[in-house]
Amino acid sequence: MPKQFIQLKQARDIGETIGIFFDFFKQNIKAFLNIFIRYNGIFIIAFLGLSYLMVTGFVGTMQSTNTLVDTGADNSMNEFMVGLGAIGFMLLFLVTGLLNYSLAASYVTQYQTNGDGTVQKESVWKMTIDNVGKTILFIFLMILIYIGVLVVGVIVSIIPILGTFAYYIIMLAFQSWMGLSFMSMFYEKKEVTAAFGEGWNLLFKYFWHSVLVNLVVSLLLSILMLLVLMIPGVLIGIYVWHAAETGVDLSDGALPKIIWTIGLSILLIVFTLNQSVSQFINGVLYFSLHEKTYNQTTRENIDQIGLRE
Repeated sequence: MPKQFIQLKQARDIGETIGIFFDFFKQNIKAFLNIFIRYNGIFIIAFLGLSYLMVTGFVGTMQSTNTLVDTGADNSMNEFMVGLGAIGFMLLFLVTGLLNYSLAASYVTQYQTNGDGTVQKESVWKMTIDNVGKTILFIFLMILIYIGVLVVGVIVSIIPILGTFAYYIIMLAFQSWMGLSFMSMFYEKKEVTAAFGEGWNLLFKYFWHSVLVNLVVSLLLSILMLLVLMIPGVLIGIYVWHAAETGVDLSDGALPKIIWTIGLSILLIVFTLNQSVSQFINGVLYFSLHEKTYNQTTRENIDQIGLRE
């Protein structure tokens, strides 16, 4: 049965934008998860491998510090494994961030363009690949801009009380700007610098709309993600409690390593999924603000009425 199409290109106020986002999220999360798992499969395996590397190195380091025996080269190897795992995580986060922001932007763009509530996995992947060059440049410039914004935010945060609020507003505005610009690059096929300009225009034309939508939806999604993480968290907590009661050494044996590895991997996978969902927020926001600014759908509907008459 075809999905009911949700018209994203419609001028909405803050409350309506938040409501339509959750309608869109509930309707499309299953389909997007299939795409997410399909194209993140190799990275999920990489997260498992890096998690095991870090857990093994960390456990080995803890064991050496808890004993009186000088482990020498073995301890250096443990520290090397932790360091290698940490570097691998940073690189993997960069690659998965690039991929998952692109997948989300492609998905929302294809959804709106098709106009029937269906999205083909192949079309999402093709749009992602077609824009990979611009995406890499976008991410590079985004990191440079973020450094500057972070410096400004830290300076502003020195101001008592008001500085803290100003800092979070600046960070939310930055998040909105990047998300709107990214959508402009995909949907309107703009070059990177032009997309930044369009995102900036939409942000400051509807500043509080953008900031408040990102604030409210991000808070609600954070709560949802925490609820998801409670499942492995509770299971690990039960295991730790049982180990403490029975005197099992949590830094020794294969089972503890497997449990810590799986727990860390789930945390990282949920974090990468949240990267995509955060772009969903600005995808829905983009179409609402774009329609408010240019009235394209309204004009098309008026033209259709004229043709029918």
